[in-house]
Amino acid sequence: MKTTINLPELALVLLIGPSGSGKSTLAKRLFKSTEIVSSDFCRALIADDENSMEATSDAFDLAHDIIAKRLKRGLLTVLDATNLRPEDRKICVDIAKKYHVIPCAIVLNLPESVCQKQNKERTDRVLSSRVISNHIQQLRKSVFKLKYEGFRHIYEFKSIEEIAELQEVHREALWNNRKAEHSPFDIIGDIHGCYDELCELLTKLGYEVDKATFTVHAIEPSRRLIFLGDLVDQGPDSPAVLKLVMNTVESGLALCVPGNHDIKLMRYLNGKNVQIKHGLELTVEQLANESDEFKQKAKTFIDKLVSHYVFDDGKLVVAHAGLKEEMHGRGSGAVHEFCLYGETTGEIDEFGLPVRYNWASEYQGKALVVYGYTPVPEAQWFNNTIDIDTGCVFGGKLTVLRYPERELVSIDAQRTYCQPARPFLTATEVSLQSDNDDVLDVGDLIGKQLVETKLMGHVTLREGNTITALEAMSRFAIHPKWLIYLPPTMSPSETSSVPELLEHPQEAFHYFKKTELIR
Repeated sequence: MKTTINLPELALVLLIGPSGSGKSTLAKRLFKSTEIVSSDFCRALIADDENSMEATSDAFDLAHDIIAKRLKRGLLTVLDATNLRPEDRKICVDIAKKYHVIPCAIVLNLPESVCQKQNKERTDRVLSSRVISNHIQQLRKSVFKLKYEGFRHIYEFKSIEEIAELQEVHREALWNNRKAEHSPFDIIGDIHGCYDELCELLTKLGYEVDKATFTVHAIEPSRRLIFLGDLVDQGPDSPAVLKLVMNTVESGLALCVPGNHDIKLMRYLNGKNVQIKHGLELTVEQLANESDEFKQKAKTFIDKLVSHYVFDDGKLVVAHAGLKEEMHGRGSGAVHEFCLYGETTGEIDEFGLPVRYNWASEYQGKALVVYGYTPVPEAQWFNNTIDIDTGCVFGGKLTVLRYPERELVSIDAQRTYCQPARPFLTATEVSLQSDNDDVLDVGDLIGKQLVETKLMGHVTLREGNTITALEAMSRFAIHPKWLIYLPPTMSPSETSSVPELLEHPQEAFHYFKKTELIR
C-alpha cells in the first residue's frame, strides 16, 4: 500500500535514525537532490573523504551554513544525518526559527537487528556493531522528546515495510500563501465597531449591502474584500461588524487577518484572564445581548484567522501591523506576533503606550505591504508600504485601498466614538516619507550597483562611479528620492517655462523630438 506524508512547502526536515536505517536511500526517493544536505557529502567537500570523522565538526558547520542560506531564500531543505543528539537537533531548530521556517522530523526507528544487517551490506563504509547499538539507544532515549524540542510535524517509521510503502511527500502550501490569486482587492483598514461607516464605504465602492441581514454582494464578481483586523472594540456596534465580516468571508467574497483587539476578544471569550479595557469593556457590554451560539461562532472565526496573506505572485502582502520582508510568507510565532503588534522597544511613551520601531522606515522589499494598527491622519505611501488605519473610531476616516489600482477611497466618521490615547488628527506639512528621508543609508549607495530600467534593462554602475556621484550629490543636490529631473552638467536645456523652475525635463524632451532623436 502506497503511503504519503504531508509536509509544509517551506520546512527544514531532519532525517533522524541510526546508521544503516536507510535515511539516504529514503531521502533520494522523496526529495530533489538539491534539497538534500548530506553530512557525508559535506565531509567529502571538506576532507575529500566522506568517512573522515576528524572532519565532522567542519562538515556540520558547512551543512548548517548551507541550510541557513537555503532557508533564507525560502527553499525546503532536508538534513541527511543521524541527528540523534538533542543538542545537534537544537542547532537546526534554532536555524529554522531564525528564518521563521517550520522544523519537521522523519524518524526511522527500526529494530537493531535490521540496522545491523543493513550496515554490514553497505559498500561505502561499515561501522562497528557497538556504534549501531549506541545509535539505537540514543534514538530511543530522545525520540519522545521531539515534540517538545519544537518539531511541528513528526513521522515515525518502525519497519522496513512501512518505509517501503512511503513513496511520496505532499507539500502543503502555507495558509498565508495566496500568491496564485490575482483578483482585484479592496483592502479595508481598522473598523473598530464602526458598522454604519463600514456599510457606507462598501456602498460607495459599489457593493450591495443589506444592513439588516449583515450581508454583502459584489457588483464586480472578480473583486474581493480584505479586512485588516481590529474589527472590534471602542466603536458603537462591534457585533454587527463581526456578523458582516464573518458572513462575507464565509461567502467567499472576503478574507480577513486578525488584529490585536480581535485576538484579545477571543481570549476573553475563551475564559482567559485579560484586562477588560482599551475598548474591550464596550464590546463585552454589546455582546451581552448576543446569543451563546454567536459568541462561539465569533470565537471560532477569530481563532482560524491567518496572521497575514501574500497575493499576486508575491507582489502584495497584507497584515494588521505590517510585516518585514524576511517574514513574508513564513510561519512562526514571531511572525504571528509581529503581524499583531509590530516591533516595540520595550519603552513607554508619555501617553502610556509602548514605543514601536518604525519597521517601514527600513523596508526595501518589492512587495507592497498594506497594514493598519497605528492610526494616521491620512493614508500615505512609505517605502512601498501604506498604513490605511485612518482612525475612524477616533473621529477620522474609514479608508480602503483598491489594488492593483492603488486608489484610496475614504468616508468620514459620523462622529468621534472614542478619544485616542495618543493624539493623531493633527495637520502635517510633510509626508511620512519625506520626514524619514532626511538621512541616506550609505550601504544602499556604495559599491557596484545594478539599476533596472524599462528601456535599457539592467544598467551597471561601477563602484568608482557610484562614489564620485555620491560625493557630488551629497554636496550640491537634494535627497535623490525627491529628484524629478537630473540636469545635464555640460549641456543644459533651455530655460523652463514652468513657473519657479529653471529647468524641467519637458524642454529636454522637446529638443530631442525636434531633432528627431526620439521617434
